[in-house]
Amino acid sequence: MFGRKKLYASVLTTGLLMVGIGNAWAIETKARNAILMDYETGQYLYVKDHEKMVAPASMSKLMTVNMIFEKLKDGSLSLDDTFTVSERAWKLGGAASGGSTMFLKIGEKVRVEDILKGILIQSGNDACIVAAENLAGSEDDFAEMMNKRAKELGLNNSSFANSTGLPHPDQKMSVEDLAKLSQHIIKEFPEFYHIFSEKYYTHNNITQGNRNPLLYSMSNADGLKTGHTEEAGFCLAASAKKGDRRLIEVMTGLNSNKERSEEAERLMEWGFREFNNYDLLTQNQVVAEVPVAFGQQKEVSLIVPETIKRTLKKNQASKVKMTAVYSKPIVAPVAKGDKLGEVKISLDGQDMETVPLIAENGVEKLGFFGRVWQNLKYLLFGAE
Repeated sequence: MFGRKKLYASVLTTGLLMVGIGNAWAIETKARNAILMDYETGQYLYVKDHEKMVAPASMSKLMTVNMIFEKLKDGSLSLDDTFTVSERAWKLGGAASGGSTMFLKIGEKVRVEDILKGILIQSGNDACIVAAENLAGSEDDFAEMMNKRAKELGLNNSSFANSTGLPHPDQKMSVEDLAKLSQHIIKEFPEFYHIFSEKYYTHNNITQGNRNPLLYSMSNADGLKTGHTEEAGFCLAASAKKGDRRLIEVMTGLNSNKERSEEAERLMEWGFREFNNYDLLTQNQVVAEVPVAFGQQKEVSLIVPETIKRTLKKNQASKVKMTAVYSKPIVAPVAKGDKLGEVKISLDGQDMETVPLIAENGVEKLGFFGRVWQNLKYLLFGAE
């Protein structure tokens, strides 16, 4: 009778597809490690040894500025606060060290905003060390803070020994972690993100240009950070936006600045050209109206709890199938939000994803006499 349940499946017609990531790519890159990610959906459009921990060079400065951004956001630090330049910071990160520098002076008091620009535009090692010492007391202690925060952010293939990205056996990150960190920075700190796209900055009467090559070759590029050491090669964590879509890419191991620029732009343009974002299902969309046995209402609506947006390959956009699966009838009582089924999303018969279906509203159970009458109707007239 009404206590018996039957499983129902109904096909939802759609022209959308889950992007399939396989081993064979329609594009290849000269980069040693690479990842291309859609910012909004977080889906990977291209990967190459993306989980391997490698020398990140100055791209690891993204974690340093993330630590500064977090303190600015929680109010414990302001852009007008000043940091004092130590002799150690001047010596290890200054011009004499041979690395990138902001050309700070011993004892100089520098505004936090200028330190950020010195890191992000000029890639100053001295600026990073100054920030580390002023925020944590020492660079070693700051590195411990970075490691702790990295774990909290889910950056499980990252290890920090310094604030600069200068060569150290314990200074490692995966390009996947760098892409995730880039996504986090863009999302959480929009008020500071404009600094990444500034092309020039002058400090102590010395003007230096932003090293990100895409800022000069792609009008829609707006971040994030380059890197270069002998071990890491020429590296880049980059982001660009076209219309409503934003992509993030990270590359390591290129042989020259020219090759880095060409490979980064080529992969980015491929991602914009070959993929798009689509709403598979929208929040609160009614997928099915299901009968309720012994309920004060005859039916309950099954809805999708949140919008399901996915990055899909354009040439596969008509091959997806979505199937709603649920039991029928449902026996009261039903609480609002109860999971009562799911939508299975597949491509060419291969399951890609499942999405829960929940009750739009609650349905109270009939009283004793109401249940007796409903059973009697079933015996006399059969199921409705």
